[in-house]
Amino acid sequence: MKRSAIPVPWLIVGEEFPDVSSAWGANDPAPGLLAAGGALNAPSLVRAYSAGIFPWFSLGQPILWWSPNPRMVLKTGQFKLHRSLQKTLKKFTGSTNCAVKMDSAFDQVIGACAISPRDGQTGTWIVPDMITAYTALHRAGHAHSVETWVNGELVGGLYCVNLGGMVFGESMFARQTDASKIALAALVAFCRAKGISMIDCQQNTQHLSSFGASEMNRKEFVAHVSQQTEKPAPEWRFEPPFWAEIGMKF
Repeated sequence: MKRSAIPVPWLIVGEEFPDVSSAWGANDPAPGLLAAGGALNAPSLVRAYSAGIFPWFSLGQPILWWSPNPRMVLKTGQFKLHRSLQKTLKKFTGSTNCAVKMDSAFDQVIGACAISPRDGQTGTWIVPDMITAYTALHRAGHAHSVETWVNGELVGGLYCVNLGGMVFGESMFARQTDASKIALAALVAFCRAKGISMIDCQQNTQHLSSFGASEMNRKEFVAHVSQQTEKPAPEWRFEPPFWAEIGMKF
C-alpha cells in the first residue's frame, strides 16, 4: 500500500502526540505532517512545541500538527545584519520617537500577522482558532510579541513562543519598510543577551536564509529543544543596551 493511502493519526483530546519520527517524509504528499485533530489550547501547544511539533492549517481543515525534517532554524550567533538594515537600525535607535517594545500589544500584533501572509504564501493560516489559542498561550506567559513603534504607532512586529531557553518564531508583519526586520533584529539581540542560541523558523524560505537561517536535522533539533526547555525562561523586556549584542551602539 502506498504511503499516500495511509491516513495520519487522528488525535482525541488529551492524547499524546505520536513520535515525530513517524511524520510524513520528503516523498509523501505532505512532508512533515504528523497528526490531525486533538485540541488547540495552551496545554496542547506547550506539549507540542516541547516535542518539536507545531500546528498549521487553513480554514475548513481540521487541526493539523507538523514536524518537518529538516527543520529551519536561526542560530542567533549566525544572524546576518545586512548593511541596509544596519543603516536603518542606526537611524531607528538614534531617534527618541522610535522604540522596540515587548508584549505591550500582543493582540494587535497577532491580528496584523493574520492579514499579512507568510513569505511565498497566499491567504492566512492564522485562522480565528489559532488567534484564540495563541492569545491564551500569551496569557499563560509562553507567547510573546516584539513590536516596532514609531511616533507612538505600531508599525511592525512579530510574535513567537518561548519555553525555557528556546524560542519558536511564528509570524511577522510590517506597515513600514523594514519594520518587521527591526523586530527580528531586536529578537536576535534579546536572545543573545539572554543566552538563547537558537530561534526555530519551522520551514525553509529564501527570506529566512538571507538572515542566516539554515536547515537542521530534526533529531538534533528535537534534542536541542528538549535540553533548552528545561532552562528557566527569560523576562520578556527589551532594553536598548541589547542592541550591542548585534553590533549596534545605542
